[in-house]
Amino acid sequence: MTADGAGEVAVETAITTESLDGTEVFRTLGSHADGAVLIFQGRVRQTNEGRAVSSLGYEAYGEMANSELRAICHEAAQKFEIGAISSAHRVGELALGEVSIVVAVSAPHRDQCYDASRWVIEEVKARLPIWKHEHYVDGESHWVGAPDSNLAPERSSPEPEIR
Repeated sequence: MTADGAGEVAVETAITTESLDGTEVFRTLGSHADGAVLIFQGRVRQTNEGRAVSSLGYEAYGEMANSELRAICHEAAQKFEIGAISSAHRVGELALGEVSIVVAVSAPHRDQCYDASRWVIEEVKARLPIWKHEHYVDGESHWVGAPDSNLAPERSSPEPEIR
């Protein structure tokens, strides 16, 4: 529990091809000192900016992405009074409704959980080197955030899970 408190905050991160739909891995998050546990799940939704989405693909350089995700979680541990933090991001092809990212935080009180979770997801969106490929119902697709399709990453098979 840092923020200017004492103690080491447990941090776990993963970039994975495995489903994040279950929350079993987070059941033991934190300790008896933590009165709150918050689990945020980002899911593939059916529309984005008015377009009907059929699926998403995420690509990443696994080691770099996991290193940055770990750095973000460690920064959150320094910034907020939390007991533990765990986050995982999916890579590969995801269908509508599948979970693409999970951020789980434990803390003595709920406010710290909400603040840390929100901060982590915003930092992930800004800093994590993961590329999102939206596939639309009309058959078109688009690399989100790529100014030119020539700059989009090459298609490759997802890397194995990095922890």
